[in-house]
Amino acid sequence: MYDLIVIGGGPAGLTATIYAIQKRLDVLLVTRDLGGKTNFHLQLPFVERHMVLNGDEMVNRFTREIEYLDWARRFANAERIEPVAGGYRVVLPEGEAVEARALIVATGAKGQLLNVPGEREYMMRGLCYSAISYAQLFIDRTAAVIGCGDLALRATAELAQVATRVTLICEDGSVLDSPLGHKIRSMPRVETLLGYAVREIKGGDRYARAVVVSGADTDREIAADGIFVEKDLIPRSQLVEGLVELDQKRRSVVDERNRTSAPGIFASGDVTNSFAEQVLIANGEGAKAALGAEASLL
Repeated sequence: MYDLIVIGGGPAGLTATIYAIQKRLDVLLVTRDLGGKTNFHLQLPFVERHMVLNGDEMVNRFTREIEYLDWARRFANAERIEPVAGGYRVVLPEGEAVEARALIVATGAKGQLLNVPGEREYMMRGLCYSAISYAQLFIDRTAAVIGCGDLALRATAELAQVATRVTLICEDGSVLDSPLGHKIRSMPRVETLLGYAVREIKGGDRYARAVVVSGADTDREIAADGIFVEKDLIPRSQLVEGLVELDQKRRSVVDERNRTSAPGIFASGDVTNSFAEQVLIANGEGAKAALGAEASLL
């Protein structure tokens, strides 16, 4: 039985694994890949990679260490978690299983797709699912934000500080009744298109260039230097359903030490109810989870 199993090889899981190794825990990382969402970068014709601060250097360093330490990783999907005497069993494909005294669940979250023509063609080439990491690049540029929740409002407000124009496209305008929504309504650089649905993403020269939307009585094409889909993330929390407390968005609820409601199960990164979905924050949450797990194993 291992001391600790970390499930998920994104920024949070990688950091947790490296910290656990440094604390001399007998740890195993179970993941289908290394790097998670850091393997996908938004490409823009006016941006070079060195202009973006996103934690890649730290994540890449941890990835290289895990690649070298092959005894500390298993490339596989975790299929389910079962409580056993003294800890938990993680069931892998074809019935294989590994056990540990404690777990860190760092399975992340996925963005909601629009499922419209042009989306997959221009995904991460002018079309992105997180504006917060790239907003600072849109000085004197234009942007379109698609979504009707808190993420869309935060992205719009962030972009509006530097962009010449931000178009918020939302089918349901009730979210604008919030304090942040009222602030956005008053921003001169923000245009809100309420009651409009996205029909197509258009582009040229390899990059997305415009969003085609339709309303009650008209269609419009909105040109933009960058297009951001900002719908609620879908946490990959299926493994711990029925084991730990989840919030209304199906995220694992954690405390200041990244403990879940189940003894011995910790969680970190985008699968939790922590604030802001950022690589650097996931790094920190992974470190906290590893330190919390170590303390629980003493």
